[in-house]
Amino acid sequence: MSKLHERRVGLVASIVLVVVLVGGIALGLNHQKSQARNNDSLETIKTTHVMRWGVKSDTRLFGLISPKTGQSEGFDVDVARAVTEQIAKQTGTKIKPEFTPVTTSSKIQLLKNNQVDAVAASMTITPERAKVVDFSKPYFPAGQSLLVKKGSPIKSIKDLNRPDATIIGVMGTTALQTTKQFAPKAKVIAMPDNSQAFSALQSGQGDAMTTDNAILYGFSSQSPNVQVVGGTFTNQPYGLAVNKGQTRLQREVDQALVTIRQNGTYERLIKKWFGNIPGLDWRELLK
Repeated sequence: MSKLHERRVGLVASIVLVVVLVGGIALGLNHQKSQARNNDSLETIKTTHVMRWGVKSDTRLFGLISPKTGQSEGFDVDVARAVTEQIAKQTGTKIKPEFTPVTTSSKIQLLKNNQVDAVAASMTITPERAKVVDFSKPYFPAGQSLLVKKGSPIKSIKDLNRPDATIIGVMGTTALQTTKQFAPKAKVIAMPDNSQAFSALQSGQGDAMTTDNAILYGFSSQSPNVQVVGGTFTNQPYGLAVNKGQTRLQREVDQALVTIRQNGTYERLIKKWFGNIPGLDWRELLK
């Protein structure tokens, strides 16, 4: 083979290699763009016409299974439904909500596993959670309080800051951490969910149950032998959560929350679920 021919063969090989490399890069970029589209929750919602929500099924007032329908009903469920309806209007797409029961410990994992698109589950906004999920604007002004049996000498969290006191909380909630800050001497026991925590209080396993005030008012509205005491000793508003990086969906959720406040839907839902709770002025929740 002549040197000229060798050079020609080498040149052709080089051109082919460049074409292959360029083609590979282009395919890679197209694949990345395709993945980005596939991972865009808002686009998926618009395409499937379904927005999947994680909601509680064990929390009175916010998300509790109805014996009539077998479905979760509550303030969070209604907010999720209203937000979905508003996002449908904002995007000009038919979208219906779909609800999946979540627990305090499973709600973030289901979101990260893409089993739900968003979570409306009495979820306190915290810096730690904000590292793994993106929160909406606050939609409920929650604060931690105490539930005790009627006739209990406990009047505030300060009364529980002693070695012989036992406070009942729920696994995975921020209430456990803040309780230790306000009553470091007390023993704190964690139950799997709110219902079991309430049962533990009823059976005398602790002196008080602690979680967000609105959840505790749900128990007090159903059981005449317990009461909420001491007001709130924290400020821990709830947020709706979407997966980290789902900025487009987060914006739509925020806009929907603004709109349902402006058009009166939010006030109607607050009054519906909290208007008849003894000791709770539902108007305070609108501030």
